[in-house]
Amino acid sequence: MPRLFTALEIPQDIAVSLSLLRGGLSSARWIDPENYHLTLRFIGDIEPRLADEIVAALDRIERSSLRLSLSGLGAFGNKKPHSVYAEVAPSPELAALQADIDRACRRLGLAPDQRKFLPHVTLARVKNGKPSDVAHYLALRGGFRSRSFTVERFGLFSSRDSIGGGPYVLEEAFDLGRGEAFAPAPARADTSYAHDYG
Repeated sequence: MPRLFTALEIPQDIAVSLSLLRGGLSSARWIDPENYHLTLRFIGDIEPRLADEIVAALDRIERSSLRLSLSGLGAFGNKKPHSVYAEVAPSPELAALQADIDRACRRLGLAPDQRKFLPHVTLARVKNGKPSDVAHYLALRGGFRSRSFTVERFGLFSSRDSIGGGPYVLEEAFDLGRGEAFAPAPARADTSYAHDYG
């Protein structure tokens, strides 16, 4: 049974910039740069047939491409910090895309995500970290800013049951901006969404 989530990929040059923030926090287990992503919705352990239905539902989402940037660093868990992340600058277009994905999942009977959507890119998991150490790290590096970048697709990813941090596998990609062309896009004749998740 695959453990699935939807996410945006991080451009390679942005990932390199983020990787330069590694170090300086002894309690951190740093995420490998190739596993950086922006989670849109966690789905969980899913039976293969439902996974195919999710792919079909996600493929029907029509949204324009969007521009994002990373703006600052933060940590989850005030008194017991458990992760450090790069914040995503506010984007109404990103919020709308995430809401579409969440609605598609709920229509298929998936439970709503109990956590409020806070777009971010996790940089490290923290174990038994002192709040003062995390605060010091953020004070030194919290002014991080990335260039803006265009997002032209979102993906359905799978992960193995582990303590987090990857590796993640892109199972399906869904293009954004399909309705923006001046001429009608050719109809999709393939059935690639009938992916074998077994």
